[in-house]
Amino acid sequence: MVDLSNKVMLTIAPVGGYPTKKNNPAVPIDPSEITADIIACAEAGASIAHIHVRDDEGKASMRYDQFKKVVDTVRPKSNIVINLTTSGGTGWPDDVRIKPFVELHPEVASYDCGTMNWQNSCIFENNPQFLEKLGTELQKQEVKPEIECFDPGMIYNAIDLQKRGFLPQGSLHFQLVLGVKGGIAATVDNLVWMHSILPKDCTWGAVAVGKGQLPILYTTLAMGGHLRVGMEDNVMMHKGILAKSNVEFVERAIRLIHEFGKEVATPDEARKILGVKNKTKEILGK
Repeated sequence: MVDLSNKVMLTIAPVGGYPTKKNNPAVPIDPSEITADIIACAEAGASIAHIHVRDDEGKASMRYDQFKKVVDTVRPKSNIVINLTTSGGTGWPDDVRIKPFVELHPEVASYDCGTMNWQNSCIFENNPQFLEKLGTELQKQEVKPEIECFDPGMIYNAIDLQKRGFLPQGSLHFQLVLGVKGGIAATVDNLVWMHSILPKDCTWGAVAVGKGQLPILYTTLAMGGHLRVGMEDNVMMHKGILAKSNVEFVERAIRLIHEFGKEVATPDEARKILGVKNKTKEILGK
């Protein structure tokens, strides 16, 4: 048996909904660019791909056809764990947000556990009825929810939803997101606080948007959490220096993981940590 206690799941989040090529020319926008980045990051050692897509104008989107292009191209070329967003932009009908994971059968999908003001621009709505519907459908499809929490209240929302049967019983997986305007600030003290109220049997990771990325990355490693990197969260490699690619973020994270005396989880090890089936293997019949 492989000892998974020293393994760190490394998620690549190549694009998200907001960075553009004006922010960094290396930001992948169309499906072919996103796909190429995911495959390259998998080859560099990433365990999981957290996937957003854009529309034809480069704006955040939940277009099923765009998700299908990416997933159908990645799967034959990579064993990386597929994690689809359910929140590509705002204002999408519930069924549009749910369709990609129902049709494409990822191992994981995001579950943003509350409503918030977003970056001084809009309301990021995840109302109670939607969260109940989303959690029910994720369980029906055997897709692991990645519970994204932008403030401590969202952790308590998740605990309540699990008690009421809208999230699966057993170990939940949390992604703590710090530094988004409208959410909790990206400080080490805030990460320690959020970690302290997580369920004891959960798995978890953390990520910070922008300048808080490295302090949160180091602290997450030190506290035994899992990592997420990529241009969804930061287009800068260092202050004033643009990242050359998403692969550069992955390579740096792997160096840090090794310096901490840990190892990067392979995709199959990540599946064991999360307790999910290999959907790629099932779909391709390998």
